[in-house]
Amino acid sequence: MVYLNGDFIAKDKASISVMDRGFLFGDGVYEVIPVYQGKIFRLTEHLNRLQKSLDSIQITNPYLFDQWLDILNKLVSNTSTPDQSLYLQITRGADTQRKHSFATLTPTVYVESNPLNPKTEAELAQGFSAITQADIRWSRCDIKATSLLSNILYAQQAKQHQVEEVILSRDGQITEGATSNVFIIKDHTLFTHPTGEHILSGITRDLVLESASACGMQVNETPFPVDTLKNADEVWISSSTREVMPITTVDDQPINHGKVGEKWLCVYEHYQQLKND
Repeated sequence: MVYLNGDFIAKDKASISVMDRGFLFGDGVYEVIPVYQGKIFRLTEHLNRLQKSLDSIQITNPYLFDQWLDILNKLVSNTSTPDQSLYLQITRGADTQRKHSFATLTPTVYVESNPLNPKTEAELAQGFSAITQADIRWSRCDIKATSLLSNILYAQQAKQHQVEEVILSRDGQITEGATSNVFIIKDHTLFTHPTGEHILSGITRDLVLESASACGMQVNETPFPVDTLKNADEVWISSSTREVMPITTVDDQPINHGKVGEKWLCVYEHYQQLKND
């Protein structure tokens, strides 16, 4: 079952107009929200970010908080798995003709839920690989927009190279991953790119910073170059479906001799506690 424009219907029965601007232009925004043991995780933070994205592209939020909560809880309750990933998408809506400018339209709202199967601690402890590429995306990466062609191409590169992620750099400075935020540990300090227009400020990113502080680490939100990434003591990526994942190889170069670091383990364990609060 999915939610589409006011109705809960079977997924194979859901359809939109060919004139929908999300279909024609990628003119919309989205959110991905984890659910643990049937409880929606950090909903307020996700809906606040959704509102910022909507405001950025001039789409009026079609629902109030309690209405969103009702829709999402109904989907969660109709899914058998306790851990889920909610995908929520709002496009500008359908116009009468294809044109680049837009009028005030009725937004198209789509929500679905899928099983969430985060990797176990034992799986994560094996470490994962990444490659680096130049960040060719537009300059408003802080908007969680559905127009993700560059991210899709990066994800395909990761698949073809059999790595977990493509880590991006702009003007020689690491920004984020194609589908994640990026962190390094150097000399007992956690570094990550500051929030702004060049990265998507992930909800999970904030939780990683919170966990790092709880583990006694100094946190420094400042840009760092590619060479610093490759010579870091530890490298992590984060997203709502990955949580916090250790990267032990970058461009075939081992990080921390190819082993997962102790600071990652502390942050991972604290993150698991936050999930259960």
